Amino acid sequence: MPHARVTADPGVMMGKPCIKGTRITVEVVLRKLGAGRSFAEILDAYPQLREEDLRAALAFAADYLQHETVLAAE
Repeated sequence: MPHARVTADPGVMMGKPCIKGTRITVEVVLRKLGAGRSFAEILDAYPQLREEDLRAALAFAADYLQHETVLAAE
C-alpha cells in the first residue's frame, strides 16, 4: 500500500523507507516510539517532521506487518 509521506529511494539511506523529503527512516521513528519517546519529544528533536509523518510511519509499519508470512510452529 503506498504511503504519501513515506518513500524508499535506493539513493537515500540505502533504500530504507524514509519520511518523504528527509533522511529520517521509518525505523528511527519506530525505535524512538518503542523507547517511550512521545510524539512531542520526537517532533522537538526533529523539527522537520510533523505529527502526520509519525502517524504515517506507524501506518507503514502496520501495513508491512500485515503482509508478513506467519509459519506454524511444529
